[in-house]
Amino acid sequence: MTSTTNSDILAWLASRREGMIDLLRDLVNADSGTWDKAGVDAAGKVLSDFWRSHGLEVRTHPHPVFGDGVSGHLAAREGGAERPILLLGHRDTVFPKGEPTRRPFTIREGRGYGPGVADMKSGLVIEAFVIAAFAAAGGLSAPIVMLTTSDEEIASPSSRELIQAFARDARAVFNAEPAREADAPPGGGNTRTQVITGGRKGGVFMKAAITGKAAHSGARYELGRSAILDLAQKVAPLHALTDLAAGVTVNVGMIGGGQTVNTIAPSAWAEIDLRYVHPDQRGRLIEAIRRIVETPVVDGTTGALAVTGEFLPLTESDAGRQLLDIYRSAAASLGVEVTAEFTGGCADSGLTAAVDCPTLCSIGPCGGGGHTPEEFVVIDSLLPTAQTLALAVSETAARFR
Repeated sequence: MTSTTNSDILAWLASRREGMIDLLRDLVNADSGTWDKAGVDAAGKVLSDFWRSHGLEVRTHPHPVFGDGVSGHLAAREGGAERPILLLGHRDTVFPKGEPTRRPFTIREGRGYGPGVADMKSGLVIEAFVIAAFAAAGGLSAPIVMLTTSDEEIASPSSRELIQAFARDARAVFNAEPAREADAPPGGGNTRTQVITGGRKGGVFMKAAITGKAAHSGARYELGRSAILDLAQKVAPLHALTDLAAGVTVNVGMIGGGQTVNTIAPSAWAEIDLRYVHPDQRGRLIEAIRRIVETPVVDGTTGALAVTGEFLPLTESDAGRQLLDIYRSAAASLGVEVTAEFTGGCADSGLTAAVDCPTLCSIGPCGGGGHTPEEFVVIDSLLPTAQTLALAVSETAARFR
């Protein structure tokens, strides 16, 4: 695109600051916990209505259990290439039903608050306005697709294939998970720093199920085989698989079991979180966890391990570094310095990187406190992150084929 057109795009976005806040309010107040299909679909309708109002094609990718995938499509201008640039994001949150009623969107001292405001409804807002800006300008030399999914917070069991299908067709992916705003530079100055994600760990969610034998805990104790006793003795060995130097963590995050207080526990369960850095770590770690879970400590018990959800790692690649350079240059032109950090958190960006699509993650507005009542987004970061993304999309269309 020409610099004149880029200037027009930036000006168009600058005139929509209040509209961004309004769309963010509508999205945050749409109750969309992962397991609430109706609520997640309602949040999808907010975006679909916005896309249609700006002349975009809307497609629905239905699912019977989780929220539907929805995507907005902007065709390339005449003579443009066919491979799109993909703007990716999820609209589900971790919060229980009714949370937006209890904590609706509010702005206090320059920060927006509400369930999912940073993770990642504000990211969806800037993506929506960027694709709308290019629609108003008559398109780009490449198609642009915005895909929003419904179950990222539980490792995208219904969205994985959809995300990867879109990524296989794309030339690059921008995933607008929240960025972090760094401290002001020493000595002051006008340069702001946006901290995005340069790499992410892979994550595997697992459930261990132990089966024992019930017995009366007073009268026939010796006949019982306690599943709780077996599982309890496996927690420490599971945690001992953690190797911080290698970037590996194992956490038993939930545990339960038993029948009544006066019954030897016939069953017990635990949910296990594994994080790792390199793809070649995954297999041996899962096998080590499986051996611990399925090897009885208490005679007469049995154990089984099941994988319930999985994120793939976001690993660096030459193409990914080129995409980061494009984004840094775009931000620098707006007075923003970009740094990239590795994180143990997981996201759908690992799915797109795994199919060799250049991927950049955490280019959303700056925020913090995700998954807590203190979650916030910096309101003044909405516009510059939208403008940076627009410039990066423009340059990506020119440089990535």
